[in-house]
Amino acid sequence: MLNLSQTLARRINLQAFISGFFTSLSLILAIGAQNAFVLKQGIKRENIFIICLICAISDAVLIFAGVFGLGSLVQNFPIIKQITLYGGFLFLLFYALKSFHSCFFKDLRMDTSSDYARSNLKKNILLTLAFTWLNPHVYLDTMILIGSVSTKFKDENLIFGVGASLASFCFFFALGYLARFLAPIFARPISWKILEFFVGLIMLALAFMLVFASF
Repeated sequence: MLNLSQTLARRINLQAFISGFFTSLSLILAIGAQNAFVLKQGIKRENIFIICLICAISDAVLIFAGVFGLGSLVQNFPIIKQITLYGGFLFLLFYALKSFHSCFFKDLRMDTSSDYARSNLKKNILLTLAFTWLNPHVYLDTMILIGSVSTKFKDENLIFGVGASLASFCFFFALGYLARFLAPIFARPISWKILEFFVGLIMLALAFMLVFASF
């Protein structure tokens, strides 16, 4: 009987872990501002480790906040959602205009030197934090949705959270470091202009989707 209960417990733990992993992964895979930014920085090979680490740790913090029930704060205090909504709109709109400006008015060339990367470290850290925390969907998807799914596992909800957090680490580091294989394509300035144009379109679309979705 003891062996049977231990086997059953292990199966429940594994089920909670796998469910957390794939629930989180399914939410992250959608094309969004954060993913587009990580992809772009990965191609440039610019501060990619710290960028991926910030994204993954931020996700883990939000996941466990949801697992511990803090997602209800967002639901009970709409002002939190409103602040992130309009803050996110302004930030995405600014970044979209910046991308369009780079596309049409700059001579874009890839500079992967260590000195250039170090000079942009602070800027990239701030941008990563903004893309992560000024996104109201991250509170809906990560805190509320994942938090709600985790309640199905009761005492195993922490295992669920570990699986969900691991998915974030795997995804962001894979996206950031595999993006470097696209670098030869972006050796030409025209390729960067095309990328900046599409990044601008994504940011602009997401900015207005945030506002229209709130009505």
